[in-house]
Amino acid sequence: MKRHRLGQHYLVAKEVIHRVVSLADIKPAESILEIGTGKGALTRELVRLGASYVGYEIDRQNFEETTKAVRGTGARIVLANAFEETPEFDVLVSSLPYSQSATFVRWLSTFRFKRAVVMLQEDFVGKISLPPGSRDYRGVSALSQICFKIRVLGKVGRAAFSPQPRVGSVIASFEPKRQITKEEGLNISRLFSLRRRLADSALAELGMMQGASFGRRRVYMLSPEEVHSVCSPRPQ
Repeated sequence: MKRHRLGQHYLVAKEVIHRVVSLADIKPAESILEIGTGKGALTRELVRLGASYVGYEIDRQNFEETTKAVRGTGARIVLANAFEETPEFDVLVSSLPYSQSATFVRWLSTFRFKRAVVMLQEDFVGKISLPPGSRDYRGVSALSQICFKIRVLGKVGRAAFSPQPRVGSVIASFEPKRQITKEEGLNISRLFSLRRRLADSALAELGMMQGASFGRRRVYMLSPEEVHSVCSPRPQ
């Protein structure tokens, strides 16, 4: 799949690239993962740190260009969709295709890692940070708050990308709080597909009642901890 079909805008501003790398605060003993190497602008800076590095890229032309750029450094570039893989890493640093933001959060929630510093659409980071009861509080909002402490480290202007996006961008950090299973992530998505239903009714329909009762509260009113409590797989 071509990256332009994923809504990718390549990060090209050197000062922003250096800022992202600095904010990641990578130590030599830490392993780095980059999702979507693009044309290698961020990749080149990351491999200079001397840490173990693996990058994933799904566009063959970009893959070949980046592989050539880091040849001889010990960096490993993989032609594959990272979201279908299970790599091990300490620090994730990426400028992600914005159309894949929700997929990224769901994927990251199943991993054990130290921190992630990523470029994301400003509106998306706002959405996943919304409190329960908000109009746009969704399953990905609850999941994000269950699994991560999210901080906005700074805004990035549109001129930092080529082509320039029509939306605002931010550098955001994800610090893990809790690792969940794919099953729990699926349960959260199923529950929020009925987000406007009374929570008890939705849970009963999905077979997820675990003794909790939420009265007249609807699914979108449940706190992240309440969502976690009802969506966690039951002990066998």
